[in-house]
Amino acid sequence: MSDKCHLCLLGLIFLSSLLTGSSGVIETHVFISSGENVRLPCNNALPDCKSTVWNYNGNLTAVELIGSGIKKTDIERHERLSLGSDCSLNINNVTKEDYGIYTCRQYVNNKQGPDARVFLHVLHVSSSSSSSQTEISAGRSVTLSCQLYSFSFAGVSCDDLIRSEKIELFWVNQTGVNLTISDSGYQISASRLCISTLTTTLLNEDDHREWRCEVTHGNQVKSTAAYNVKSSDPARTEVSRTAGSLLRVIVIIVEFAVFVAPTVILLQITCAENKEKTLTTLRKQ
Repeated sequence: MSDKCHLCLLGLIFLSSLLTGSSGVIETHVFISSGENVRLPCNNALPDCKSTVWNYNGNLTAVELIGSGIKKTDIERHERLSLGSDCSLNINNVTKEDYGIYTCRQYVNNKQGPDARVFLHVLHVSSSSSSSQTEISAGRSVTLSCQLYSFSFAGVSCDDLIRSEKIELFWVNQTGVNLTISDSGYQISASRLCISTLTTTLLNEDDHREWRCEVTHGNQVKSTAAYNVKSSDPARTEVSRTAGSLLRVIVIIVEFAVFVAPTVILLQITCAENKEKTLTTLRKQ
């Protein structure tokens, strides 16, 4: 029991140092939705980036991404990484696995300068299907899950970080109004502070409706992740199929007319010429 308490105490001490900032360390929190591009600032940037080192710690991984201003090519996501002219780290098409702590370190006259530490939080919305869009017939329920992926370590969870940093998750409708537990037609629950789920029963008018999950930090909206639901109402599907079939028939008729019309005209001209030749021959006789 004492060992567990000791581990928790160490974790809380480490969390406190991360949140309040170690001596000489510049800290920044960056929020982004999965699928977007993000720029992580190196706040202690130098005129050139030849001494810049970017390290990553998170998702059970610790690795050097940039060394001496040169991108490492032996890491899995190297194609999505690039170093900006201001020594910032650019990540394209962010995934939920990219969350964690990124540290920019530079050297001046062979002396290490203050680290710039960036906490990258990734917002991701999903349902039982793995895509960003799902098809469910009207009248059936759909459950969407919004999760904020943030760095956690021994004894300190993502929820502890959220609580300390006053980070919150909200579901909003298409007009940007917050959905609450008391709103009829919706069930919102949170098994953890890092995860919020929304359950609703689809209606015909929900076709192509967009639900959005927002993350706020200090009462400011930092990022939004959207999810589109496409209704697969059988009646609508049949109408679409009928319209598609009719369009194909029209296309075939037009193509046939375009092909046949010149042939008919050519035959008419040929017949007229033959008739004229015949009349001319008869007159000569």
